[in-house]
Amino acid sequence: MGSPTPLGLQGAYTRGHRNTYDEFRTRLMDVATRLLTEAGPESLTVRRIAAEAGCSTQVIYTMFGSKEGLAEALYLEGFEHIRRRLEALPKRGDPLERLTALAAAYREAALAEPGYYSLMFERAIPGFTPSERARTLARAALNIADRIIADCIAAGYLTPTQPRKIADALWAAAQGALSLERAGHLPDGKTYETVTTAVIRHFMVKERD
Repeated sequence: MGSPTPLGLQGAYTRGHRNTYDEFRTRLMDVATRLLTEAGPESLTVRRIAAEAGCSTQVIYTMFGSKEGLAEALYLEGFEHIRRRLEALPKRGDPLERLTALAAAYREAALAEPGYYSLMFERAIPGFTPSERARTLARAALNIADRIIADCIAAGYLTPTQPRKIADALWAAAQGALSLERAGHLPDGKTYETVTTAVIRHFMVKERD
């Protein structure tokens, strides 16, 4: 009699236990996330992840398709981490105050997990380029900015336009300052605050009743 089928995609589907598959996939993601956090993106080799998770490399290839597939899953997980932090912001009555708080919270969220940041924005894994689908999902994770900006427009703070236009300008300014800060060219978050505030002011209605 052959050896039992190992846990993983094959075992989960053979037994009709989707939960087993989901749990094992989560386990692999947890291992990869820990390595990313503790040892950096260069530690994300299929062989090392398999060894840490106690499975064969084939299980990883079956679940994620390739090392790049695993990297893309982590890429999306990084944006999900940011989304959860932004959505957890205390509700504020004034939408402009909430938008300002959101910009500050984005910086804190990005700097809190440098491993994810490197993977998401600095091409830390050679050869990995997120798919168009992944980029779309990543941007959707930041839709809270679009919603708050829409509230600011409705309240008369910002010039009527597509909320995404303002959100993307704010994101671009934030990323530029973050990149310089991470590279050591900026000592703190003061420039980040300056440029994000400048973008918000650029779109503000010039005169309000």
